[in-house]
Amino acid sequence: MQMPIANAPTADLPAEQRLDVIDALRGFALAGVLLSNLRDFSLYTLIEESTQARGERWLQMLLAALLDAKAMTVFALLFGVGFALQLERADRGSAADRAQARRRYAWRLCLLLGFGLLHAAFWYGDILRYYAVLGLLLLPLARWRPATLAMLGVLVAVFATALLQPFMRPWSAQFAPAAQAAAAARAAFESPQWASMLAGNRDYDLWLHATAWSLPFFTLGRLLLGMAIGRAGWLQRPQQHLRAWRRLLAWSLPTGLILAVYFLFRDFGGLGPELPGIRGDAARALSRLLRNLAYLSLGLGYVAGFVLLFQHPRARRWLGWLAPVGRMALSNYLAQTAFGLALFYGIGAGLGPRYGLAGVLVAFAAVFAAQAALSHWWLRRFRYGPLEWVWRCLTYRRALPLRRAAAAAAAPEPARG
Repeated sequence: MQMPIANAPTADLPAEQRLDVIDALRGFALAGVLLSNLRDFSLYTLIEESTQARGERWLQMLLAALLDAKAMTVFALLFGVGFALQLERADRGSAADRAQARRRYAWRLCLLLGFGLLHAAFWYGDILRYYAVLGLLLLPLARWRPATLAMLGVLVAVFATALLQPFMRPWSAQFAPAAQAAAAARAAFESPQWASMLAGNRDYDLWLHATAWSLPFFTLGRLLLGMAIGRAGWLQRPQQHLRAWRRLLAWSLPTGLILAVYFLFRDFGGLGPELPGIRGDAARALSRLLRNLAYLSLGLGYVAGFVLLFQHPRARRWLGWLAPVGRMALSNYLAQTAFGLALFYGIGAGLGPRYGLAGVLVAFAAVFAAQAALSHWWLRRFRYGPLEWVWRCLTYRRALPLRRAAAAAAAPEPARG
């Protein structure tokens, strides 16, 4: 299951103050999120592996190796970057301005939590709740040095769950087996009755987030790393940090690919967590550590590669068309859920997993193309995406201009903190 993002805090800046590389990178990640989540929406991830054709199972494993948790990594990093940018702007003002900016950011995250809880009532894969709650934990760390934030982020993202895993086995063992939970969820999601679907989603949501105890550590580590990148100015001024981006690419991408290929063949072969000379809890802990490293390394490699490619004018013209998608990431993310439920669930067209991964790929191409076209059309006429505008109005507790013509004629908005 791939669970994406809330817009990073830079997402509602006026167009002239935006950083196109961040928007385009967010749009790129949103495409990965959609492709990953459509396998969940289509119920494909809820069917038994024994019923999958071998070719489809191979494709499923390949997508998992190269995609799952990597798009989520990019989104979480960008959220952390956006937080650092917002606090950097707030620090330019007086002490009173800084305090007001922090209160506003905390209120903004409370609103995000509300979006997430509402979204989770319809789809168990919501991640907005995690960004909202964990984002509040970043406030006391806003002035930490980038190197300290990066070190803490790596420790949390890579090592924390590996060390905790032996102690969490009794916790996980008290819940229903995965196959049983998946079968019950699939039956509920195939039902044409809203009540059955919502009840099944509630039950599966509780089961999934209780058993996926590592997700808060996974997310928090990436938020911290994103803060470090934002504090260091790597994305705001990428041309001044090309050497750092090249080093990151040289270390992260090969490491991530090697580990991804290793786990691809190991999982496809049905092997257990045992490693040469290591057995039991130690093997499981080391296996989780290596998986964590694979997820993080490959996600960072994707970011570094995208940023470096974006520096070339010809590539920037191609990649830049993703920027409007990224500027409307919250609207597009929630719209993807609406598309997914309407296409695959019993309350909609009820396609389910009948067309396998081929159907998922066709749906991905159609939905993302539609979202890209709509994002371009919308932002030519309006300053923000529809939900981004609602979020901003609620943040400032007043109606703000939405249309570009109206916005140009209106009085200046309050400065963002």
